[in-house]
Amino acid sequence: MKIFCSRANPTTGSVEWLEEDEHYDYHQEIARSSYADMLHDKDRNVKYYQGIRAAVSRVKDRGQKALVLDIGTGTGLLSMMAVTAGADFCYAIEVFKPMADAAVKIVEKNGFSDKIKVINKHSTEVTVGPEGDMPCRANILVTELFDTELIGEGALPSYEHAHRHLVEENCEAVPHRATVYAQLVESGRMWSWNKLFPIHVQTSLGEQVIVPPVDVESCPGAPSVCDIQLNQVSPADFTVLSDVLPMFSIDFSKQVSSSAACHSRRFEPLTSGRAQVVLSWWDIEMDPEGKIKCTMAPFWAHSDPEEMQWRDHWMQCVYFLPQEEPVVQGSALYLVAHHDDYCVWYSLQRTSPEKNERVRQMRPVCDCQAHLLWNRPRFGEINDQDRTDRYVQALRTVLKPDSVCLCVSDGSLLSVLAHHLGVEQVFTVESSAASHKLLRKIFKANHLEDKINIIEKRPELLTNEDLQGRKVSLLLGEPFFTTSLLPWHNLYFWYVRTAVDQHLGPGAMVMPQAASLHAVVVEFRDLWRIRSPCGDCEGFDVHIMDDMIKAG
Repeated sequence: MKIFCSRANPTTGSVEWLEEDEHYDYHQEIARSSYADMLHDKDRNVKYYQGIRAAVSRVKDRGQKALVLDIGTGTGLLSMMAVTAGADFCYAIEVFKPMADAAVKIVEKNGFSDKIKVINKHSTEVTVGPEGDMPCRANILVTELFDTELIGEGALPSYEHAHRHLVEENCEAVPHRATVYAQLVESGRMWSWNKLFPIHVQTSLGEQVIVPPVDVESCPGAPSVCDIQLNQVSPADFTVLSDVLPMFSIDFSKQVSSSAACHSRRFEPLTSGRAQVVLSWWDIEMDPEGKIKCTMAPFWAHSDPEEMQWRDHWMQCVYFLPQEEPVVQGSALYLVAHHDDYCVWYSLQRTSPEKNERVRQMRPVCDCQAHLLWNRPRFGEINDQDRTDRYVQALRTVLKPDSVCLCVSDGSLLSVLAHHLGVEQVFTVESSAASHKLLRKIFKANHLEDKINIIEKRPELLTNEDLQGRKVSLLLGEPFFTTSLLPWHNLYFWYVRTAVDQHLGPGAMVMPQAASLHAVVVEFRDLWRIRSPCGDCEGFDVHIMDDMIKAG
């Protein structure tokens, strides 16, 4: 069987269709995942094993057989934990076939084939009955369906279906409960990842300001969560405006709803400031008493920061409020957590949401195009005034009043800098319709639509007519291209420079003029876990086959 997959060629920037073998999904999806990081997460493994062992004991104490349903089994680790803890049988569900095949081999290698049945289906397709995948409902539900946002991998719909069709009423669940926490902060650095700030350009005629279009300024931003290692963010980069607030909890042992909901918490700001960002994380309690807890809390909210488990498969969340709002110390407000079946978002209310009919229930989405073209690090780059000043300083050394400038980066504002510095004629090549539309809006907001020429073409297709018969004296790039997945993919600029060579005049300048790629061999304290082969799993004596993950 032949599989054709589309990929962006970082050299040419074009989308190409490549033939892959039947193992494509295995290599791509598993190698890019964090399976190894999860399996090296000792805290996670120990807590799960303790919780599973306690759940099995509670069922046995009632004189019942322990029948376990493991949804999203992955390597089969939690199922093997359950059998080792005394479970009579375990149904391990895994929808991703390459992973299910690996789980079958791992279960067999560890001698659990007689007590674990791997089912290669989505849990919503699993049937119960004499002719079904399971002869009867399970009385212990074990899952690890969580992502950094908790519900982003479809945990709520999966739990909802499982309680209705696959497990007994009031079953034991591991984890038993999850709680989502939030903290309101002011952070100019993080806020710069979501909004386009006015950009100041110092020219010989005085300061010029590049202002964002109105719809970009009012846009709530990208709908996806910004997951981050908050422990790596300097405390100097944000000001805490609220205590840590428990926003909502989910009891996994009872019927779970995937319907949209909102949960509010009243609080009094700890200090006055600008409410911009909500930092959020969660913990899971493996037992009903809450004695076995696994937390994602950053160091300042952790009960034992010296013994924190490093992990990259679960991090913390940064959510951006739709607009920044002033808050006054001691003046009560309501932080509201909204969620649907897959996503969480936050809003700030002056009155109790139950009394406010205008509470936004729909998930905010980008309607300005900027957040679709520029990712959050890119917003941070554009908003970096020091970076802008350095570009201006460099441009001053090469620009002349009669210069003809051609900018070849995606969605770049260098063309605006060049214009404000007095260049006679500026062209910018935008190969995508999205970047073309966004730049046209920015130019219009700054009254530049008739002063900078936008060419919607791939650079290699440029003609003399596109450049109005002019020869380019300055080829300019940041470089930044939306097709680049890794930093060195931006060397696409090298290809572009070659493609437009015929349009360069005698003595034309190219900026940047050179690039170098540096590498250094390091020893990581923690990051090696992401791609490390797995032998014996930390915290649990079971062997995970080394060839399970093709990473490295």
